[in-house]
Amino acid sequence: MPEARGERVLLSVEELHVSYGPIKALRGVSLEVREGEIACVIGANGAGKSTLMRTIMGEVKPERGRITFEGRELPSRPHEVVRRGIVLVPEGRRVFPNLTVEENLLMGAFAREDRSGIPSDLEWVFSLFPRLRERRKQMAGTLSGGEQQMLAVGRALMRRPRLLLLDEPSLGLAPILVKEIFKELSRINEEGVTVLLVEQNAREALLLSHRGYVLQTGSLLLSGTSRELMENPEVKRGYLGL
Repeated sequence: MPEARGERVLLSVEELHVSYGPIKALRGVSLEVREGEIACVIGANGAGKSTLMRTIMGEVKPERGRITFEGRELPSRPHEVVRRGIVLVPEGRRVFPNLTVEENLLMGAFAREDRSGIPSDLEWVFSLFPRLRERRKQMAGTLSGGEQQMLAVGRALMRRPRLLLLDEPSLGLAPILVKEIFKELSRINEEGVTVLLVEQNAREALLLSHRGYVLQTGSLLLSGTSRELMENPEVKRGYLGL
Protein backbone atom coordinates (compact mmCIF):
# COMPACT_ATOMS: atom_id res chain seq x y z
CA MET A 1 0.00 0.00 0.00
CA PRO A 2 1.63 3.30 -1.07
CA GLU A 3 2.02 6.19 1.35
CA ALA A 4 -0.06 9.33 0.82
CA ARG A 5 1.78 11.93 -1.23
CA GLY A 6 1.33 15.17 -3.11
CA GLU A 7 0.31 18.54 -1.71
CA ARG A 8 -1.16 20.32 -4.72
CA VAL A 9 -4.89 19.67 -5.12
CA LEU A 10 -5.60 18.78 -8.74
CA LEU A 11 -9.33 17.98 -8.53
CA SER A 12 -11.69 19.35 -5.89
CA VAL A 13 -15.33 18.32 -5.47
CA GLU A 14 -17.29 20.44 -3.00
CA GLU A 15 -20.76 19.70 -1.59
CA LEU A 16 -21.99 17.92 -4.72
CA HIS A 17 -25.72 17.18 -4.90
CA VAL A 18 -27.16 15.16 -7.81
CA SER A 19 -30.69 13.80 -8.31
CA TYR A 20 -32.42 11.69 -10.92
CA GLY A 21 -35.96 12.98 -10.56
CA PRO A 22 -37.03 12.25 -6.97
CA ILE A 23 -34.03 9.97 -6.35
CA LYS A 24 -31.09 11.57 -4.55
CA ALA A 25 -27.94 10.03 -6.05
CA LEU A 26 -25.34 12.24 -4.32
CA ARG A 27 -25.87 14.15 -1.08
CA GLY A 28 -23.26 16.80 -0.39
CA VAL A 29 -20.22 14.77 -1.47
CA SER A 30 -16.81 16.44 -1.14
CA LEU A 31 -13.41 15.00 -2.02
CA GLU A 32 -10.06 15.95 -3.47
CA VAL A 33 -7.41 14.33 -5.61
CA ARG A 34 -3.85 15.56 -5.24
CA GLU A 35 -1.35 15.72 -8.05
CA GLY A 36 0.64 12.52 -8.51
CA GLU A 37 -1.52 10.26 -6.35
CA ILE A 38 -4.06 7.50 -6.80
CA ALA A 39 -7.32 8.19 -4.99
CA CYS A 40 -10.16 5.70 -4.78
CA VAL A 41 -13.86 5.82 -3.99
CA ILE A 42 -15.27 2.58 -2.64
CA GLY A 43 -18.83 1.59 -1.90
CA ALA A 44 -21.54 -0.92 -2.69
CA ASN A 45 -23.47 -1.04 -5.94
CA GLY A 46 -25.84 1.95 -6.01
CA ALA A 47 -23.74 4.06 -3.65
CA GLY A 48 -23.39 6.81 -6.28
CA LYS A 49 -19.87 6.08 -7.50
CA SER A 50 -20.64 6.10 -11.23
CA THR A 51 -22.84 9.18 -10.82
CA LEU A 52 -19.87 10.96 -9.27
CA MET A 53 -17.69 10.11 -12.28
CA ARG A 54 -20.35 11.12 -14.81
CA THR A 55 -20.86 14.43 -13.00
CA ILE A 56 -17.14 15.21 -13.02
CA MET A 57 -17.11 14.49 -16.76
CA GLY A 58 -20.04 16.86 -17.38
CA GLU A 59 -22.41 14.08 -18.45
CA VAL A 60 -24.72 14.77 -15.49
CA LYS A 61 -25.68 18.24 -14.29
CA PRO A 62 -25.53 18.70 -10.50
CA GLU A 63 -28.26 20.45 -8.54
CA ARG A 64 -25.61 22.28 -6.59
CA GLY A 65 -21.99 22.01 -5.65
CA ARG A 66 -18.69 22.91 -7.27
CA ILE A 67 -16.04 20.96 -9.17
CA THR A 68 -12.67 22.56 -9.88
CA PHE A 69 -9.61 21.25 -11.70
CA GLU A 70 -6.25 22.95 -11.22
CA GLY A 71 -8.09 25.73 -9.38
CA ARG A 72 -10.55 26.49 -12.18
CA GLU A 73 -14.18 25.45 -12.38
CA LEU A 74 -14.77 22.58 -14.76
CA PRO A 75 -16.95 23.18 -17.83
CA SER A 76 -20.26 21.33 -18.14
CA ARG A 77 -19.64 19.70 -21.54
CA PRO A 78 -17.75 16.38 -21.70
CA HIS A 79 -15.56 17.29 -24.68
CA GLU A 80 -14.45 20.46 -22.89
CA VAL A 81 -13.63 18.45 -19.75
CA VAL A 82 -11.48 16.12 -21.88
CA ARG A 83 -9.77 19.14 -23.41
CA ARG A 84 -8.87 20.30 -19.89
CA GLY A 85 -7.01 17.01 -19.35
CA ILE A 86 -9.48 14.61 -17.70
CA VAL A 87 -10.27 11.30 -19.40
CA LEU A 88 -12.71 8.61 -18.22
CA VAL A 89 -12.43 4.85 -18.72
CA PRO A 90 -16.14 4.00 -18.41
CA GLU A 91 -17.73 1.01 -16.74
CA GLY A 92 -18.17 -1.76 -19.29
CA ARG A 93 -15.07 -0.70 -21.30
CA ARG A 94 -17.01 0.36 -24.45
CA VAL A 95 -14.29 -0.38 -26.98
CA PHE A 96 -15.11 -0.17 -30.70
CA PRO A 97 -15.65 -3.87 -31.48
CA ASN A 98 -15.34 -3.57 -35.27
CA LEU A 99 -12.03 -1.70 -35.15
CA THR A 100 -8.64 -3.28 -34.52
CA VAL A 101 -6.75 -2.83 -31.27
CA GLU A 102 -4.44 -0.32 -32.90
CA GLU A 103 -7.33 1.62 -34.44
CA ASN A 104 -9.03 1.80 -31.02
CA LEU A 105 -5.86 3.20 -29.49
CA LEU A 106 -5.48 5.78 -32.23
CA MET A 107 -9.10 6.85 -31.67
CA GLY A 108 -8.00 7.89 -28.18
CA ALA A 109 -5.55 10.33 -29.77
CA PHE A 110 -8.01 11.61 -32.37
CA ALA A 111 -8.38 15.12 -30.89
CA ARG A 112 -4.74 15.61 -29.95
CA GLU A 113 -2.92 18.58 -31.38
CA ASP A 114 0.60 17.20 -30.84
CA ARG A 115 0.40 14.60 -33.60
CA SER A 116 4.16 14.02 -33.56
CA GLY A 117 3.95 12.47 -30.08
CA ILE A 118 1.37 9.83 -30.99
CA PRO A 119 3.78 7.09 -32.24
CA SER A 120 5.87 7.23 -29.05
CA ASP A 121 2.74 7.13 -26.88
CA LEU A 122 1.48 4.13 -28.83
CA GLU A 123 4.76 2.37 -28.02
CA TRP A 124 4.35 3.40 -24.37
CA VAL A 125 0.90 1.79 -24.21
CA PHE A 126 2.24 -1.37 -25.87
CA SER A 127 5.04 -1.48 -23.27
CA LEU A 128 2.43 -1.27 -20.50
CA PHE A 129 0.21 -3.93 -22.06
CA PRO A 130 2.30 -6.31 -24.21
CA ARG A 131 -0.82 -8.34 -25.05
CA LEU A 132 -2.16 -5.37 -26.96
CA ARG A 133 0.98 -5.31 -29.09
CA GLU A 134 0.50 -9.01 -29.85
CA ARG A 135 -3.10 -8.34 -30.88
CA ARG A 136 -2.67 -4.92 -32.50
CA LYS A 137 -4.31 -6.06 -35.78
CA GLN A 138 -7.04 -8.09 -34.07
CA MET A 139 -10.65 -6.85 -33.91
CA ALA A 140 -11.37 -5.46 -30.44
CA GLY A 141 -14.67 -7.33 -30.24
CA THR A 142 -12.82 -10.66 -30.26
CA LEU A 143 -10.66 -9.82 -27.21
CA SER A 144 -11.28 -11.27 -23.76
CA GLY A 145 -12.82 -9.07 -21.08
CA GLY A 146 -9.45 -8.46 -19.47
CA GLU A 147 -7.85 -7.55 -22.78
CA GLN A 148 -10.70 -5.16 -23.54
CA GLN A 149 -10.14 -3.47 -20.18
CA MET A 150 -6.45 -3.07 -21.02
CA LEU A 151 -7.48 -1.60 -24.36
CA ALA A 152 -9.91 0.85 -22.73
CA VAL A 153 -7.19 2.05 -20.36
CA GLY A 154 -4.66 2.27 -23.19
CA ARG A 155 -7.09 4.25 -25.35
CA ALA A 156 -7.58 6.76 -22.51
CA LEU A 157 -3.81 7.08 -22.05
CA MET A 158 -3.41 7.96 -25.72
CA ARG A 159 -5.12 11.27 -24.88
CA ARG A 160 -2.22 12.00 -22.45
CA PRO A 161 -4.54 12.84 -19.51
CA ARG A 162 -3.57 14.96 -16.52
CA LEU A 163 -6.16 13.00 -14.55
CA LEU A 164 -7.33 9.48 -15.41
CA LEU A 165 -10.75 8.42 -14.12
CA LEU A 166 -11.62 4.72 -13.95
CA ASP A 167 -15.14 3.44 -13.32
CA GLU A 168 -15.13 -0.13 -11.91
CA PRO A 169 -12.04 -1.39 -13.81
CA SER A 170 -12.23 -4.82 -12.12
CA LEU A 171 -15.89 -5.46 -12.99
CA GLY A 172 -16.44 -8.94 -14.42
CA LEU A 173 -12.75 -9.89 -14.42
CA ALA A 174 -11.07 -12.94 -12.88
CA PRO A 175 -8.95 -12.13 -9.78
CA ILE A 176 -5.67 -12.83 -11.60
CA LEU A 177 -6.58 -10.30 -14.31
CA VAL A 178 -7.63 -7.74 -11.70
CA LYS A 179 -4.18 -7.97 -10.09
CA GLU A 180 -2.51 -7.62 -13.49
CA ILE A 181 -4.48 -4.52 -14.45
CA PHE A 182 -4.05 -2.91 -11.03
CA LYS A 183 -0.29 -3.56 -11.24
CA GLU A 184 -0.19 -1.63 -14.52
CA LEU A 185 -2.28 1.18 -13.01
CA SER A 186 0.38 1.53 -10.32
CA ARG A 187 3.05 1.72 -13.02
CA ILE A 188 1.01 4.31 -14.95
CA ASN A 189 0.81 6.41 -11.79
CA GLU A 190 4.55 6.06 -11.20
CA GLU A 191 5.09 7.48 -14.68
CA GLY A 192 3.25 10.68 -13.75
CA VAL A 193 -0.48 10.12 -14.30
CA THR A 194 -2.80 11.08 -11.43
CA VAL A 195 -5.63 8.56 -10.99
CA LEU A 196 -9.12 8.54 -9.47
CA LEU A 197 -10.93 5.21 -9.53
CA VAL A 198 -14.25 4.00 -8.18
CA GLU A 199 -14.45 0.36 -7.20
CA GLN A 200 -16.61 -2.25 -5.48
CA ASN A 201 -13.46 -4.32 -4.92
CA ALA A 202 -12.49 -2.34 -1.84
CA ARG A 203 -9.45 -4.37 -0.86
CA GLU A 204 -7.68 -4.10 -4.22
CA ALA A 205 -8.62 -0.42 -4.56
CA LEU A 206 -7.22 0.48 -1.14
CA LEU A 207 -4.05 -1.57 -1.68
CA LEU A 208 -3.45 0.34 -4.91
CA SER A 209 -4.29 3.86 -3.77
CA HIS A 210 -2.84 6.57 -1.56
CA ARG A 211 -6.13 8.09 -0.41
CA GLY A 212 -9.66 6.71 -0.13
CA TYR A 213 -13.28 7.75 0.26
CA VAL A 214 -16.23 5.57 1.27
CA LEU A 215 -19.62 6.32 -0.30
CA GLN A 216 -22.82 4.94 1.17
CA THR A 217 -26.22 5.63 -0.47
CA GLY A 218 -24.96 8.87 -1.99
CA SER A 219 -23.26 10.27 1.11
CA LEU A 220 -19.62 10.38 2.12
CA LEU A 221 -19.26 8.01 5.06
CA LEU A 222 -15.49 8.01 5.66
CA SER A 223 -12.28 9.40 4.19
CA GLY A 224 -8.57 9.19 4.93
CA THR A 225 -5.37 7.66 3.71
CA SER A 226 -5.83 4.18 2.31
CA ARG A 227 -3.83 2.77 5.22
CA GLU A 228 -6.19 4.43 7.71
CA LEU A 229 -9.24 3.06 5.93
CA MET A 230 -7.78 -0.46 5.76
CA GLU A 231 -7.38 -0.36 9.53
CA ASN A 232 -10.82 1.18 10.22
CA PRO A 233 -13.13 -1.36 11.95
CA GLU A 234 -16.18 -0.15 10.02
CA VAL A 235 -14.40 -0.59 6.68
CA LYS A 236 -13.10 -4.00 7.74
CA ARG A 237 -16.61 -5.20 8.60
CA GLY A 238 -18.56 -3.59 5.80
CA TYR A 239 -16.17 -3.64 2.84
CA LEU A 240 -13.26 -6.00 3.45
CA GLY A 241 -15.19 -8.99 4.80
CA LEU A 242 -13.18 -9.13 8.02
